[in-house]
Amino acid sequence: MSHSAAVRQVAEADFPTRWGAFRIFGFEGEFGAGAERRLESAVALVMGDIQAAPPLVRIHSQCLTGDVFGSLRCDCRQQLEMALAMIASAGAGVLMYEQQEGRGIGLMAKLRAYELQDAGLDTVQANEKLGFRPDQREFLLPAEALKALGLRQVRLLSNNPDKVAALERAGIQVVERVPCEIEPQEHSAQYLRTKKEKLGHLFTSR
Repeated sequence: MSHSAAVRQVAEADFPTRWGAFRIFGFEGEFGAGAERRLESAVALVMGDIQAAPPLVRIHSQCLTGDVFGSLRCDCRQQLEMALAMIASAGAGVLMYEQQEGRGIGLMAKLRAYELQDAGLDTVQANEKLGFRPDQREFLLPAEALKALGLRQVRLLSNNPDKVAALERAGIQVVERVPCEIEPQEHSAQYLRTKKEKLGHLFTSR
């Protein structure tokens, strides 16, 4: 296990799931400078031999409302489960789960954004109304954690070109972007449309 200076591994354990047997790794890292310096944490679920070939990798940002409560306002839980199923089917891969609720604005701000969305704003407009960028995430910790796991090439499960760019900037080659698309339904259609039109997410089916 090689470690980047920017991140440290704090735990490792067996992690059986309904998708199969993983190892779970805990990572922490400090990012930013001065008063902006912050401690971030993430976990990596690792299955199989991830060194034999560029593995499937999903960088998933925490979504309490979707991942835990099954919210239909977003596609987060469906993407999480799709990624775990695809990794299990491949027999190897990594699910990076970072604590960046609401595209990095935090849970309470995300709920305030929900209020604004109920009043007619889209997700980008709501974040900006609250004084945030449309997406606050930089994906620094996941990239460094992947390097700590010894990875320099990955097949990235994502529709988000910003994640591809973040890994490439960090020195990780994305040899393939693998779509992670969920069919829209009544409650998520506008959310997904905004992802495509304002955040540049790539969708092959629409």
